Amino acid sequence: MRRPLLAALAAVLLLPGTTAVAAPRPEPVHQVDPLIGTAGDGNTYPGATAPFGMVAWSPTSTRGDQTSTGAANGYQYGVTRLRGFSLTHVNGAGCNPGAAGDVPIMPLTTAVTSSPSADSTDARYASDFTHAAETATPGRYRLALANGVSTDFAATERTTTGTFGFPADRPATLLFRTSNSLNGSADAQTHLDAAHRRVTGSVLTGAFCGRRANGGVNNRKSYYRLYFVAEFDQPITGTGTWRDDTLQPGGTDQTGGEGYATGRDRAGRGSGGYVSFAPGSRVSMRLAISYVSLEGAERNLRAEAHGSVDEVAAATERAWNTELGRVRISSPSTVFYTALYHGLQQPNLVSDVDGQYPGMDQKPHRLEPGQHAQYGNFSGWDQYRAQIQLLALLEPVVAGDFAQSLFNYAKQNDGVWDRWVHVNGATHVMTGDPSAATLATFYAMGVRGFDYRGAFDSLYRQATVPRPEGLLDAGCPGQCVGQRPNLAQYLASHYSANDVCHCWGGAAETLEDSVADSALAKWAAALGYRDKAAELAARGGYWRNVVNPATGYAQARDLDGSWVTPFDPASDRGFAQGSSAAYTWMVPQDVTGLAEALGGKDKAITRLDAFFHDAQGNWLLRGGGPLRYDPTNEPDIHAPWMYNELGAPRRTQDTVRQLLDTVYTTGPSGLPGNDDLGTMSAWYVFAALGIYPRTPGSAELLVAAPLFGSALIRPDHAAPIHITAAGTGRYVAGLSRNGVPVPDWKLPGDFLRGGGVLRFALSPTP
Repeated sequence: MRRPLLAALAAVLLLPGTTAVAAPRPEPVHQVDPLIGTAGDGNTYPGATAPFGMVAWSPTSTRGDQTSTGAANGYQYGVTRLRGFSLTHVNGAGCNPGAAGDVPIMPLTTAVTSSPSADSTDARYASDFTHAAETATPGRYRLALANGVSTDFAATERTTTGTFGFPADRPATLLFRTSNSLNGSADAQTHLDAAHRRVTGSVLTGAFCGRRANGGVNNRKSYYRLYFVAEFDQPITGTGTWRDDTLQPGGTDQTGGEGYATGRDRAGRGSGGYVSFAPGSRVSMRLAISYVSLEGAERNLRAEAHGSVDEVAAATERAWNTELGRVRISSPSTVFYTALYHGLQQPNLVSDVDGQYPGMDQKPHRLEPGQHAQYGNFSGWDQYRAQIQLLALLEPVVAGDFAQSLFNYAKQNDGVWDRWVHVNGATHVMTGDPSAATLATFYAMGVRGFDYRGAFDSLYRQATVPRPEGLLDAGCPGQCVGQRPNLAQYLASHYSANDVCHCWGGAAETLEDSVADSALAKWAAALGYRDKAAELAARGGYWRNVVNPATGYAQARDLDGSWVTPFDPASDRGFAQGSSAAYTWMVPQDVTGLAEALGGKDKAITRLDAFFHDAQGNWLLRGGGPLRYDPTNEPDIHAPWMYNELGAPRRTQDTVRQLLDTVYTTGPSGLPGNDDLGTMSAWYVFAALGIYPRTPGSAELLVAAPLFGSALIRPDHAAPIHITAAGTGRYVAGLSRNGVPVPDWKLPGDFLRGGGVLRFALSPTP
């Protein structure tokens, strides 16, 4: 198939009217800028990582406080001082600090004369840098520090390989800040082996969102231990260790964590070790990690860490080019390919090369038959709206393994599917039941590489059988332990009562669970479970019970049926990370029904217009307050597409193009807000292609004008999709599928599953 596909691609990508061979465009991987999203609240990281990789070699910055980097992933573009390069990161998480940032390694050109943990303001054992000395590309990260050290590292899935270049006239030392994960640690172990030029160790940590004021103490806990093995090509000339404020020159073994407290309670604590080399050394390091054991890290090192940094970087660049090349567009676009890059950074590997991985029960497990990898890092509340659809479209094999991974974790967690899985840890973050929406969507989009009947049965049980933790307020709000909180009351009242819900906002919980149950209903129907499908479909309409006809907004209710007052549509009372005005639109499964509840389609259109504009008709798309559209968070990100179902598709076309043109840009501030594990980036990718997922549990697509003249989508193990656009402008004047006119504003699910040709005719006027 390769030659015909390449020939077709060459023909497709010629610009209209071209008669000669078009000039070659840069490969997709060369159009990525990993620094996009590293300023503001994007919370991306610029370091080296492979597609879906376990390792992410990236800086940990400092604002003068070793317990706070000032950014969720350890790097903020405006902070140009760092305290090390850490081994693990999560893309775009919203908590600050978010997660991981394990084992920062800091190259020094000063003698270690005191405990690095005692340097709590990072005055001595840190270094400034400039962005002019920084180069970030997919799979590789290079930085020259102000202290004179040059660094150059590339990543494979489970390893990193690179060099530290030390100046000739100063000491050459590497600090291993083993205990200094972003959120702290419960324990750390460091072993220095000068004779064999090795450093090994581990950190026991976790605590995602562990510093949240609203219940975060509940999540200051450990749920994974990261092991590492580092090898050097140069002799180690000296060693030392430290614990808290005590330095042990010549030491080779040390233990001790930092705890999970904040500020002074954590500052000055922790342990690690350092190794020294001859001044002027150019030290090559190979390092591997494992969430299972040191032996696992050793096996990962032997399997993956081969060749020079140039060779490793080239191999990982090819891997990224394969992933990014699954979508070939007709004109270069840094914004598009960087969004695709961020969208495909997760889920992240947690299994070793031998198939072992850490379970949610804290025990080692092996992959299920037919499973290729175990993945972690599921930001469910965020990802189920766009990122998992992108994964299912482009990487259905990875999506199947991811679905099986989540099912594996649930089986190890007494049948509970957690909303936010960090590595192998149940963090309980956010609200609703996003696993149900996610796996139902995977199945609808043709993903089959998982035990889908077993997974459905488990999710159905979670949605129908109350559990005791659903009556607890532990972790609330933000990290409520009940995954279907107070389910018995919900099933009896048909809404989540705000005064007894044990959740993060009764209205939000009702809207989220309605989406989840609607998705499960579609999945049940596809599996032939007619009674369960009917039951769940009815529950998919429970959203109606929290839309107050008197106010025309979603509103929380108490157990006695009364509406929670005083009511203000700008308030987040009864909601999670959003206002009533934003959440009112969160009914993607029944837009027509929502319009009826708001007084009809015309009134709904008028309401939407005011959601995106000020009183004078000017666009408000960057967050105009709690009464307006918020492109930085998930509850309303589908709202621009809702005009389609209200009979005003030109308004979808207009709004989507305005967002593409003005909200997503190049440069470090190019993302509107937290990337949320690729969700905001996935929104851009779909919108730029002129298609968007209609609702969870479905493979149907809503349409708008594509941004490019041509796009060829070549999913892994699935049929290709070719999208073309003739003419110019942001409005759709005509649409055909495989030569047959499409008279509607949506495409059926079999288009994504079966592929084909989608031809748009565009116009500059509606």
